[in-house]
Amino acid sequence: MKPTKLICYVVGCVFLVSGLMKFVDLSMVSSFEQMGVPLSNYVYFFVALFEVMAGMLLIGRIFIHICLIPLIFILLGALFFTKLPLLSEDGVFAFLFASRLDLTLLILLLFLWTQRKDKEAFT
Repeated sequence: MKPTKLICYVVGCVFLVSGLMKFVDLSMVSSFEQMGVPLSNYVYFFVALFEVMAGMLLIGRIFIHICLIPLIFILLGALFFTKLPLLSEDGVFAFLFASRLDLTLLILLLFLWTQRKDKEAFT
């Protein structure tokens, strides 16, 4: 199995589960409000829906180039709203520990972005 194919499966599964959990556990809407996300109710459901759809598309390796940019922005938003405040509160190591999955996914998405022109890498 090619590495890019495996990366699509893994990243797709992470986003699929993350999006489904947002639909299952509606108490997370309040966390969006507490973070100060504008129009938090709408943003919450849009992010959840997009994570589910993009996760399924990545698993199926369909329209990968369309999914990557919004997923990168979702991860940057997650880092900015949830992890960045840890830098001032708890320091660098707490930030790095808390954001390890987000940073890993961001690196994998950027890797897939660099491979998007090579159709053979995804087959």
